[in-house]
Amino acid sequence: MSLDPWNAFITRVEPDPDAVLAGPLAGRTLAVKDLFDTAGIRTTYGSRIYGEHVPYRTALSVQRVLDAGAVLVGKTHLPEFAWSVLGQSPWYGICHNPVHPGKTTGGSSSGSAAALAAGLCELALGTDTGCSIRLPAAACEVVGLKSQWGLISLDGVFPLCPTLDTVGPMARSVEDVALMWSVLTERPVPEPRLAGLTVGLLRQPPGIGDGRETERSDAAEAWVADLERLGARVVEARVPEPSANTWPQFQYEALRSHAPTFPSRAHEYSEVMRTKLEAAQRATPEEIEAAYRAIAEWRRYRPDVDLYVSPCVGIELPPEDADELEIRLPLSSFLRWVNLVGWAGLAIGNMQLVAPNDEVVLAAGLAWERR
Repeated sequence: MSLDPWNAFITRVEPDPDAVLAGPLAGRTLAVKDLFDTAGIRTTYGSRIYGEHVPYRTALSVQRVLDAGAVLVGKTHLPEFAWSVLGQSPWYGICHNPVHPGKTTGGSSSGSAAALAAGLCELALGTDTGCSIRLPAAACEVVGLKSQWGLISLDGVFPLCPTLDTVGPMARSVEDVALMWSVLTERPVPEPRLAGLTVGLLRQPPGIGDGRETERSDAAEAWVADLERLGARVVEARVPEPSANTWPQFQYEALRSHAPTFPSRAHEYSEVMRTKLEAAQRATPEEIEAAYRAIAEWRRYRPDVDLYVSPCVGIELPPEDADELEIRLPLSSFLRWVNLVGWAGLAIGNMQLVAPNDEVVLAAGLAWERR
């Protein structure tokens, strides 16, 4: 088994050399974020509390990929309970970026992106609640899909914020991501398409309603000429702001997800996680209700473009040992809103394609990759 100087894995798995593999993913090596249950294999959720936890079942999404012939080679690094934008863990160390040494891998699907970038696997599974597939894909220069909310099963995945949680495929090409997506959703791979589509150039994303001004970036201009050459019409675009602060909804659901162990086992959480959960306890019922109402309104919004293009990251990648509480909002600014509206977001390196459904971003991504 190959070495792992990037600390991409929490648990390695030795494949069965006698296994008979068949299906569209036959023989492809698979790394799975250690937030997904895997029967008989340690699954930590990135925590100390579940450090020796061995599930009796396998998450439905993992099982579908295995049934399609993929070979599990390990459970990948993630920050504690997947609540971080960096690849840091007080329990399992820092996940290192194979492409940009010393810079963060991004979080929380840190190990899945690093393992792909390092050539330790061909396919990977991640989760995305606010940025957690697309940010690591951008930081490690691989491909990752944040699927539209509710399409891919979350059965057997430890929850963070169920109204925003999604599962998605990761790989080194859009083609492989689309093939995995087809296995996960039981839908056909979309035909490549950009010609005839109107693409909104997003220079500044909407906020989360907390009054903080989001970062601006002109990075997407670099992709306009190729998009137009492929037949798309590119226009300047904005996305409306939510009508209230949506953050209390996240806090409320995170508290509910951790109710079995917090605050009763608070001493077994890291200081950063305790800080976040203690802050969540201060959200008022009125703030939570307003947040849910704002998200419901936002999810009824229908764009006047077919898809958006933006960077995934609008600032310089921070160092791998950065202070997560300081960097989390600037680093995820272009990504977080996509979870709140429930749409699909495809990261191709630092390019992000966003649309209400998966087929549109995958079709556009396939057309882009084949240019």
